[in-house]
Amino acid sequence: MELIFQRLRPHWPALSIAIAFLLAHSFGLYRAVLGLGPGESVALTILLITALFWITETVPLYITSMGVLAMSVLWLLPVLEGLGKTAQKDDFLQAFFGDITLLFMGGFVLSALLNKFGLARRIANWMIQKTGSAPERVLLGLIAISALLSMWMSNTATAAMMFAIVGPLILQIPAGSAFSKAIALAIPFACNIGGLGTPIGTPPNAIAMEYLNRAGIEISFALWMIISIPLLLLLLAALWQLLLRLYPPGEIEITIDEDPASADNFTVRQKIVMVIFVLTILGWLTGGMTGLSTGFVGLLCIITSFGIGLLNTADFRNISWDILFMLGGGLCLGVVLDESGLTDTIAHAIPMDQGFMFVFAILLLMAAGMTTVMSNTATANLLIPVAVSLPGNELLFSIAIAIMCSTSMALPVSTPPNAIAFGSGLLQAKDMLIAGLILTLLALIGTAITSIFYIPLFF
Repeated sequence: MELIFQRLRPHWPALSIAIAFLLAHSFGLYRAVLGLGPGESVALTILLITALFWITETVPLYITSMGVLAMSVLWLLPVLEGLGKTAQKDDFLQAFFGDITLLFMGGFVLSALLNKFGLARRIANWMIQKTGSAPERVLLGLIAISALLSMWMSNTATAAMMFAIVGPLILQIPAGSAFSKAIALAIPFACNIGGLGTPIGTPPNAIAMEYLNRAGIEISFALWMIISIPLLLLLLAALWQLLLRLYPPGEIEITIDEDPASADNFTVRQKIVMVIFVLTILGWLTGGMTGLSTGFVGLLCIITSFGIGLLNTADFRNISWDILFMLGGGLCLGVVLDESGLTDTIAHAIPMDQGFMFVFAILLLMAAGMTTVMSNTATANLLIPVAVSLPGNELLFSIAIAIMCSTSMALPVSTPPNAIAFGSGLLQAKDMLIAGLILTLLALIGTAITSIFYIPLFF
């Protein structure tokens, strides 16, 4: 699959533009063949063009997301107004800046604070030193550290930092031992799984929360963690055992030198960062009691961090604006589907008469397959609006899709942490494929069990 994508990549721009041109001139066909109304036909065209460019990445994903807004305002809105519908331009614009945007901005600011003042590295070094010299414990420690940091930081930044830290450890592994592959796989896979743990851990989580909130199903920051942590822990344990069996360490010991910086006292600024971090997390966890939205808590974190000089203009420019625009584009696409009525049409077209398990399995397999070869954010943006439109099961479907978007990791292109690991030179694609497929299968089973038996306990 990856080889096919690589061979087609040089031709993607021309192919994508040609297909998009055909799609843009086919909305009349949708009306004739599918029986769609004018608004639904335009919305379907926007959906197909967006999916095409998100899958092929002919242009950066955030450009495609802004294209959703442009097509919504310039193309769909006039059609809806002509039909007498009450849609307004602000309905589409608000998708790009709301509570979920501020929540994720707050998460990016926390990540910047932890990295800039060296706290993430200190935490990682300290935890590694506590694992001992047994390779099994070292591997478990690396998995735990990577997952813990990825709950609060960018998965990509965590993976890059962890590979820099474990370099001296890998040098101690004998040339004939395959255990170095276990370490190289542990970091990206644990980062991917760790993103499940919080709404800010990975964009699909926030996308699912926002769509469910719009549907009247309120999921707090704390409730998301309660739902996701058990599965996260089970998958991390499975990852640990899987890597030990695929790449047994044998009779080796790993010596971990104490990092002198770990013994130093914290600076005043590091202490301030820790206070901001703890208060922000508490604000997110207690939002239901204080009445403060997660976005407002994130805003307070942003204002404080920049206001007292911990972060500066250069740090502001380094915020992952592309991710924020992708979030906005996905939410805007949801508005397109809702305002046009296409979500209801899609919901009626899905064969719910085949039973819950049939539809559930199809959605999970689609999420797993799509995320393996394309951005997990783009996959969530495409599938979750459809899942939310299915009456009675929108909660289970949406959360399950979000989980699968973070746990499908069989190829180097599946996630940025996977790409970083593959670029280390310690792995071949088949190493990632074997372990990744097994882990994805376990995640499918775990997600199904969690969705059917555990999540309903809270609703």
